[in-house]
Amino acid sequence: MTSKHKVLVLGGTGRTGRRVIEQLLGRGVDVRTIVRSAERLPAGVATHPRLAVTEADLLSLSDSQLRGLVSGCDAVISCLGHAVSLSGVFGPPRDLVTAATTRVCRAIEADRPATPTKLILMSSVSVNRPGRLDTRRGAVERAGLWALRGVVPPAKDNQAAADFLGKEIGTDNPFIQWTVVRADSLLEGDVSEYALHEGLISSLARPDSTNMASVAHFMCELATRAAVWNDWKGKLPVIVNTGASVG
Repeated sequence: MTSKHKVLVLGGTGRTGRRVIEQLLGRGVDVRTIVRSAERLPAGVATHPRLAVTEADLLSLSDSQLRGLVSGCDAVISCLGHAVSLSGVFGPPRDLVTAATTRVCRAIEADRPATPTKLILMSSVSVNRPGRLDTRRGAVERAGLWALRGVVPPAKDNQAAADFLGKEIGTDNPFIQWTVVRADSLLEGDVSEYALHEGLISSLARPDSTNMASVAHFMCELATRAAVWNDWKGKLPVIVNTGASVG
């Protein structure tokens, strides 16, 4: 299987990120990834001939280094997030996702690709669409989220990253198009049947669930299938499980 796609994956050693890399390679896609330790990549993946690994802290890369890594890529998939630990949640950098998203966007703009680069950001259902478009979320839940963002840095960071894309990059940027994938409670397991919604369908008190492999599958679809991308670019789709394994 051959492909003209080249994708940069951020957060490639995370639970969802490693699935993204494996699925992209399975589709014949050329993949670049920036990781702090290649040893944390799945067995056999680090030496795959279509995978180029840069061992570095993304936020410590120079502007020219980051521009070189985004150059030639038709998509960037970011699975960056805060580790589920005390230091991961409350320690630096508290704005990891926003800072990385901003730097990658500026690198793409500096590179000035002939066709817009797709930026696919993995996020969560704690993130609101602008203009109160998520009508499923009432005043009480919005107030609870506002308070949560005040005490839990990752919640604030995820919203800020999505807001940056919507407000600063917008939907008419000549060099960047974007989608923010909002997942609910993440589960292990294979790719399963899943549904996509423009708005929220459940409350934070009664969450739905999403297999990490399914989130990876949808993000790979966005990166490699024009019809899927055209349906969801500039939007914040919610992904949830609906049924049994699809293989």
